Amino acid sequence: MNPTKSYRLTFIILIITLVIIFLINLSLGSVYIPLKQLFLALINGDVEKESWRSIILSYRLPKAITAIIVGSGLSISGLLMQTLFRNPLAGPFVLGISSGASLGVAILILGASFIGANISNYAFTNFGLAFAASLGSFLVLSAVMIAAQKVKNTMSILIIGLMFGSLTSAVISILAYFGTASQLQQYMFWSFGSLGNLSWKEITVLCIAFIIGILFVIFIIKPLNTLLLGENYAKSLGVNVKRTRNLVLIATSLLTGVITAFSGPIAFIGLAVPHLTKLLYSTSNHKTLIPAVAISGAIIMLICDSIAQLPTSEYTLPINAITSLFGAPIIIWLLVRKRKVYY
Repeated sequence: MNPTKSYRLTFIILIITLVIIFLINLSLGSVYIPLKQLFLALINGDVEKESWRSIILSYRLPKAITAIIVGSGLSISGLLMQTLFRNPLAGPFVLGISSGASLGVAILILGASFIGANISNYAFTNFGLAFAASLGSFLVLSAVMIAAQKVKNTMSILIIGLMFGSLTSAVISILAYFGTASQLQQYMFWSFGSLGNLSWKEITVLCIAFIIGILFVIFIIKPLNTLLLGENYAKSLGVNVKRTRNLVLIATSLLTGVITAFSGPIAFIGLAVPHLTKLLYSTSNHKTLIPAVAISGAIIMLICDSIAQLPTSEYTLPINAITSLFGAPIIIWLLVRKRKVYY
Protein backbone atom coordinates (compact mmCIF):
# COMPACT_ATOMS: atom_id res chain seq x y z
CA MET A 1 0.00 0.00 0.00
CA ASN A 2 1.15 3.54 -0.74
CA PRO A 3 2.76 4.94 2.47
CA THR A 4 0.62 8.08 2.30
CA LYS A 5 -2.59 6.01 2.10
CA SER A 6 -1.30 3.77 4.90
CA TYR A 7 -0.61 6.81 7.11
CA ARG A 8 -4.08 8.23 6.42
CA LEU A 9 -5.71 4.92 7.29
CA THR A 10 -3.70 4.71 10.52
CA PHE A 11 -4.68 8.30 11.38
CA ILE A 12 -8.37 7.49 10.86
CA ILE A 13 -8.05 4.41 13.09
CA LEU A 14 -6.26 6.43 15.77
CA ILE A 15 -8.90 9.19 15.73
CA ILE A 16 -11.75 6.67 15.98
CA THR A 17 -9.90 4.93 18.84
CA LEU A 18 -9.45 8.29 20.59
CA VAL A 19 -13.19 9.02 20.40
CA ILE A 20 -14.09 5.55 21.73
CA ILE A 21 -11.57 5.73 24.59
CA PHE A 22 -12.77 9.26 25.39
CA LEU A 23 -16.38 8.04 25.77
CA ILE A 24 -15.27 5.00 27.80
CA ASN A 25 -13.28 7.29 30.09
CA LEU A 26 -16.36 9.49 30.61
CA SER A 27 -18.53 6.46 31.41
CA LEU A 28 -16.19 5.07 34.10
CA GLY A 29 -16.22 6.13 37.72
CA SER A 30 -17.52 5.32 41.16
CA VAL A 31 -21.08 6.23 40.04
CA TYR A 32 -22.60 4.15 37.23
CA ILE A 33 -24.19 6.32 34.53
CA PRO A 34 -25.94 4.64 31.54
CA LEU A 35 -24.42 5.44 28.15
CA LYS A 36 -27.63 7.04 26.87
CA GLN A 37 -27.72 9.38 29.87
CA LEU A 38 -24.06 10.20 29.22
CA PHE A 39 -24.85 11.36 25.66
CA LEU A 40 -27.88 13.33 26.84
CA ALA A 41 -25.78 15.12 29.44
CA LEU A 42 -23.15 15.99 26.82
CA ILE A 43 -25.73 17.49 24.43
CA ASN A 44 -27.58 19.25 27.27
CA GLY A 45 -30.62 16.95 26.94
CA ASP A 46 -32.96 15.78 29.68
CA VAL A 47 -31.29 13.30 32.04
CA GLU A 48 -32.96 11.17 34.68
CA LYS A 49 -30.84 12.61 37.51
CA GLU A 50 -29.34 16.09 37.56
CA SER A 51 -26.51 14.73 39.71
CA TRP A 52 -25.37 12.66 36.69
CA ARG A 53 -25.13 15.82 34.57
CA SER A 54 -23.12 17.50 37.31
CA ILE A 55 -20.74 14.54 37.63
CA ILE A 56 -20.12 14.42 33.87
CA LEU A 57 -19.85 18.15 33.13
CA SER A 58 -18.11 19.25 36.32
CA TYR A 59 -15.74 16.34 36.95
CA ARG A 60 -15.41 13.66 34.27
CA LEU A 61 -15.40 15.91 31.16
CA PRO A 62 -12.77 18.37 32.52
CA LYS A 63 -10.64 15.41 33.62
CA ALA A 64 -10.85 13.71 30.21
CA ILE A 65 -9.96 16.96 28.39
CA THR A 66 -7.04 17.47 30.79
CA ALA A 67 -5.85 13.92 30.05
CA ILE A 68 -5.90 14.63 26.29
CA ILE A 69 -3.92 17.85 26.67
CA VAL A 70 -1.42 16.32 29.12
CA GLY A 71 -0.88 13.18 27.00
CA SER A 72 -0.50 15.13 23.75
CA GLY A 73 1.71 17.84 25.20
CA LEU A 74 4.12 15.53 27.02
CA SER A 75 4.37 13.17 24.03
CA ILE A 76 5.19 16.00 21.60
CA SER A 77 7.74 17.35 24.08
CA GLY A 78 9.36 13.92 24.28
CA LEU A 79 9.56 13.67 20.50
CA LEU A 80 11.19 17.11 20.28
CA MET A 81 13.78 16.20 22.91
CA GLN A 82 14.64 12.88 21.24
CA THR A 83 15.10 14.65 17.90
CA LEU A 84 17.12 17.55 19.30
CA PHE A 85 19.49 15.37 21.32
CA ARG A 86 19.37 12.46 18.86
CA ASN A 87 18.98 10.27 21.91
CA PRO A 88 16.09 7.75 22.18
CA LEU A 89 16.16 8.00 25.98
CA ALA A 90 15.74 11.78 26.09
CA GLY A 91 12.43 12.95 27.51
CA PRO A 92 10.63 16.21 28.25
CA PHE A 93 12.08 16.36 31.75
CA VAL A 94 15.78 16.07 30.86
CA LEU A 95 16.22 19.84 30.92
CA GLY A 96 15.35 19.95 34.62
CA ILE A 97 12.00 21.60 33.89
CA SER A 98 10.09 19.08 36.00
CA SER A 99 12.65 19.39 38.77
CA GLY A 100 12.28 23.17 38.65
CA ALA A 101 8.50 22.81 38.98
CA SER A 102 8.98 20.41 41.90
CA LEU A 103 11.37 22.87 43.56
CA GLY A 104 8.86 25.71 43.22
CA VAL A 105 6.12 23.61 44.83
CA ALA A 106 8.50 22.31 47.51
CA ILE A 107 9.51 25.85 48.48
CA LEU A 108 5.86 26.88 48.64
CA ILE A 109 4.76 23.89 50.74
CA LEU A 110 7.85 22.82 52.66
CA GLY A 111 9.75 26.08 52.82
CA ALA A 112 6.98 28.48 53.86
CA SER A 113 8.12 28.43 57.48
CA PHE A 114 11.76 29.13 56.46
CA ILE A 115 10.95 32.30 54.54
CA GLY A 116 8.61 33.47 57.28
CA ALA A 117 5.72 34.18 54.95
CA ASN A 118 2.13 33.40 55.80
CA ILE A 119 1.38 31.67 52.53
CA SER A 120 0.30 28.25 53.73
CA ASN A 121 -3.36 28.90 52.84
CA TYR A 122 -2.36 30.03 49.35
CA ALA A 123 -0.39 26.83 48.89
CA PHE A 124 -3.56 24.75 49.16
CA THR A 125 -5.06 26.23 45.97
CA ASN A 126 -4.43 24.84 42.48
CA PHE A 127 -3.42 28.24 41.18
CA GLY A 128 -0.97 28.64 44.06
CA LEU A 129 0.73 25.35 43.24
CA ALA A 130 0.59 26.08 39.50
CA PHE A 131 2.15 29.52 40.00
CA ALA A 132 4.95 28.10 42.17
CA ALA A 133 5.61 25.25 39.71
CA SER A 134 5.59 27.64 36.72
CA LEU A 135 8.00 30.01 38.44
CA GLY A 136 10.34 27.13 39.32
CA SER A 137 10.22 25.80 35.76
CA PHE A 138 10.83 29.27 34.33
CA LEU A 139 13.87 29.91 36.55
CA VAL A 140 15.46 26.56 35.71
CA LEU A 141 14.70 27.04 32.02
CA SER A 142 16.24 30.53 32.12
CA ALA A 143 19.41 29.08 33.66
CA VAL A 144 19.55 26.33 31.01
CA MET A 145 18.93 28.84 28.19
CA ILE A 146 21.73 31.10 29.45
CA ALA A 147 24.04 28.08 29.57
CA ALA A 148 22.87 27.08 26.08
CA GLN A 149 24.07 30.41 24.70
CA LYS A 150 27.59 29.62 25.96
CA VAL A 151 27.65 25.98 24.87
CA LYS A 152 27.67 24.88 21.25
CA ASN A 153 27.41 21.14 21.81
CA THR A 154 23.83 19.89 22.17
CA MET A 155 24.87 16.97 24.38
CA SER A 156 26.45 19.44 26.80
CA ILE A 157 23.04 21.11 27.17
CA LEU A 158 21.54 17.71 27.98
CA ILE A 159 24.13 17.17 30.73
CA ILE A 160 23.59 20.71 32.07
CA GLY A 161 19.86 20.02 32.26
CA LEU A 162 20.47 16.79 34.17
CA MET A 163 22.80 18.61 36.59
CA PHE A 164 20.17 21.29 37.26
CA GLY A 165 17.76 18.43 37.96
CA SER A 166 20.17 16.92 40.50
CA LEU A 167 20.73 20.32 42.11
CA THR A 168 17.03 21.01 42.58
CA SER A 169 16.47 17.47 43.88
CA ALA A 170 19.12 18.06 46.54
CA VAL A 171 17.41 21.28 47.68
CA ILE A 172 14.04 19.48 47.80
CA SER A 173 15.58 16.71 49.93
CA ILE A 174 16.87 19.29 52.44
CA LEU A 175 13.47 21.02 52.58
CA ALA A 176 11.73 17.65 53.01
CA TYR A 177 14.08 16.70 55.87
CA PHE A 178 12.99 19.76 57.88
CA GLY A 179 9.32 19.65 56.77
CA THR A 180 6.44 18.61 59.00
CA ALA A 181 4.41 15.46 58.41
CA SER A 182 1.44 17.40 56.99
CA GLN A 183 3.71 19.39 54.66
CA LEU A 184 5.38 16.22 53.42
CA GLN A 185 1.98 14.63 52.85
CA GLN A 186 0.77 17.57 50.75
CA TYR A 187 3.95 17.61 48.68
CA MET A 188 3.70 13.86 48.12
CA PHE A 189 0.11 14.18 46.91
CA TRP A 190 1.20 16.82 44.35
CA SER A 191 4.10 14.64 43.17
CA PHE A 192 1.67 11.72 42.55
CA GLY A 193 0.15 13.72 39.70
CA SER A 194 -3.53 14.41 39.21
CA LEU A 195 -5.85 15.12 36.29
CA GLY A 196 -9.09 15.62 38.17
CA ASN A 197 -8.63 18.78 40.19
CA LEU A 198 -8.79 21.41 37.47
CA SER A 199 -11.63 23.87 36.99
CA TRP A 200 -12.78 25.05 33.57
CA LYS A 201 -10.88 28.30 34.13
CA GLU A 202 -7.64 26.38 34.77
CA ILE A 203 -8.26 24.14 31.74
CA THR A 204 -8.67 27.28 29.59
CA VAL A 205 -5.23 28.48 30.72
CA LEU A 206 -3.82 25.02 29.99
CA CYS A 207 -5.39 25.02 26.49
CA ILE A 208 -3.99 28.45 25.63
CA ALA A 209 -0.46 27.42 26.67
CA PHE A 210 -0.85 24.16 24.71
CA ILE A 211 -1.93 25.98 21.53
CA ILE A 212 0.97 28.45 21.79
CA GLY A 213 3.40 25.54 22.25
CA ILE A 214 1.95 23.73 19.22
CA LEU A 215 2.34 26.87 17.08
CA PHE A 216 6.06 26.90 17.92
CA VAL A 217 6.26 23.21 16.96
CA ILE A 218 4.52 23.75 13.59
CA PHE A 219 7.02 26.49 12.79
CA ILE A 220 10.03 24.13 13.23
CA ILE A 221 8.78 20.93 11.57
CA LYS A 222 11.01 21.28 8.50
CA PRO A 223 14.21 22.16 10.44
CA LEU A 224 13.53 19.19 12.76
CA ASN A 225 13.62 16.79 9.82
CA THR A 226 16.91 18.31 8.69
CA LEU A 227 18.39 18.08 12.21
CA LEU A 228 18.04 14.29 12.01
CA LEU A 229 20.89 14.35 9.49
CA GLY A 230 23.20 15.97 12.04
CA GLU A 231 23.86 19.57 13.03
CA ASN A 232 26.76 20.10 10.62
CA TYR A 233 24.80 18.75 7.66
CA ALA A 234 21.79 20.85 8.67
CA LYS A 235 24.01 23.95 8.73
CA SER A 236 25.27 23.14 5.24
CA LEU A 237 21.63 23.06 4.07
CA GLY A 238 21.06 26.55 5.43
CA VAL A 239 19.24 25.63 8.66
CA ASN A 240 19.76 28.07 11.53
CA VAL A 241 20.56 25.39 14.11
CA LYS A 242 20.86 27.78 17.06
CA ARG A 243 17.45 29.37 16.41
CA THR A 244 15.85 25.97 15.87
CA ARG A 245 17.38 24.66 19.10
CA ASN A 246 16.11 27.66 21.06
CA LEU A 247 12.60 27.27 19.60
CA VAL A 248 12.60 23.56 20.53
CA LEU A 249 13.65 24.43 24.08
CA ILE A 250 10.98 27.14 24.37
CA ALA A 251 8.20 24.92 22.99
CA THR A 252 9.18 21.98 25.22
CA SER A 253 9.52 24.15 28.29
CA LEU A 254 6.17 25.83 27.69
CA LEU A 255 4.33 22.55 27.16
CA THR A 256 6.06 20.60 29.93
CA GLY A 257 6.21 23.48 32.42
CA VAL A 258 2.51 24.38 32.24
CA ILE A 259 1.36 20.74 32.21
CA THR A 260 3.55 19.93 35.23
CA ALA A 261 2.35 23.06 36.97
CA PHE A 262 -1.32 22.05 36.76
CA SER A 263 -1.17 18.24 36.86
CA GLY A 264 2.07 17.47 38.69
CA PRO A 265 5.08 15.56 37.32
CA ILE A 266 3.81 12.70 35.12
CA ALA A 267 6.47 10.21 34.12
CA PHE A 268 7.17 8.05 31.06
CA ILE A 269 4.44 9.39 28.74
CA GLY A 270 6.91 11.73 27.05
CA LEU A 271 9.50 8.99 26.84
CA ALA A 272 7.42 5.96 25.80
CA VAL A 273 4.76 7.36 23.43
CA PRO A 274 7.16 8.67 20.73
CA HIS A 275 8.78 5.21 20.54
CA LEU A 276 5.43 3.44 20.21
CA THR A 277 4.33 5.88 17.51
CA LYS A 278 7.57 5.47 15.56
CA LEU A 279 7.10 1.69 15.62
CA LEU A 280 3.54 2.17 14.36
CA TYR A 281 4.46 4.51 11.49
CA SER A 282 8.07 3.47 10.76
CA THR A 283 8.98 6.99 9.70
CA SER A 284 11.07 9.85 11.01
CA ASN A 285 9.14 12.58 9.16
CA HIS A 286 7.91 15.03 11.80
CA LYS A 287 5.07 16.18 9.55
CA THR A 288 3.57 12.73 10.13
CA LEU A 289 4.99 11.99 13.57
CA ILE A 290 3.88 15.12 15.44
CA PRO A 291 0.10 14.72 14.91
CA ALA A 292 0.44 10.94 15.33
CA VAL A 293 2.33 11.32 18.61
CA ALA A 294 -0.24 13.86 19.85
CA ILE A 295 -3.17 11.52 19.17
CA SER A 296 -1.34 8.45 20.55
CA GLY A 297 -0.35 10.34 23.70
CA ALA A 298 -3.96 11.40 24.27
CA ILE A 299 -5.19 7.82 23.83
CA ILE A 300 -2.60 6.33 26.22
CA MET A 301 -3.19 9.03 28.83
CA LEU A 302 -6.95 8.38 28.71
CA ILE A 303 -6.33 4.63 29.10
CA CYS A 304 -3.99 5.22 32.07
CA ASP A 305 -6.58 7.53 33.65
CA SER A 306 -9.34 4.95 33.12
CA ILE A 307 -7.22 2.32 34.88
CA ALA A 308 -6.32 4.73 37.70
CA GLN A 309 -10.00 5.34 38.43
CA LEU A 310 -10.50 1.70 39.49
CA PRO A 311 -13.98 1.51 37.86
CA THR A 312 -16.89 0.84 40.27
CA SER A 313 -14.56 1.66 43.17
CA GLU A 314 -14.49 4.88 45.18
CA TYR A 315 -10.69 4.83 45.20
CA THR A 316 -8.38 6.42 42.62
CA LEU A 317 -4.77 5.39 42.11
CA PRO A 318 -2.02 8.00 41.54
CA ILE A 319 -1.82 8.62 37.78
CA ASN A 320 1.97 8.83 38.00
CA ALA A 321 2.12 5.24 39.26
CA ILE A 322 -0.02 3.98 36.37
CA THR A 323 2.03 5.78 33.69
CA SER A 324 5.24 4.40 35.22
CA LEU A 325 3.81 0.87 35.32
CA PHE A 326 2.90 1.30 31.66
CA GLY A 327 6.00 3.14 30.44
CA ALA A 328 8.87 1.39 32.21
CA PRO A 329 8.23 -2.08 30.66
CA ILE A 330 8.03 -0.48 27.21
CA ILE A 331 11.43 1.17 27.59
CA ILE A 332 12.94 -2.08 28.94
CA TRP A 333 11.37 -3.99 26.04
CA LEU A 334 12.82 -1.53 23.52
CA LEU A 335 16.30 -1.78 25.03
CA VAL A 336 16.22 -5.59 25.22
CA ARG A 337 15.00 -6.00 21.66
CA LYS A 338 17.49 -3.39 20.42
CA ARG A 339 15.14 -2.77 17.55
CA LYS A 340 16.02 0.03 15.18
CA VAL A 341 14.73 3.29 16.58
CA TYR A 342 13.79 6.13 14.26
CA TYR A 343 14.97 9.50 15.59
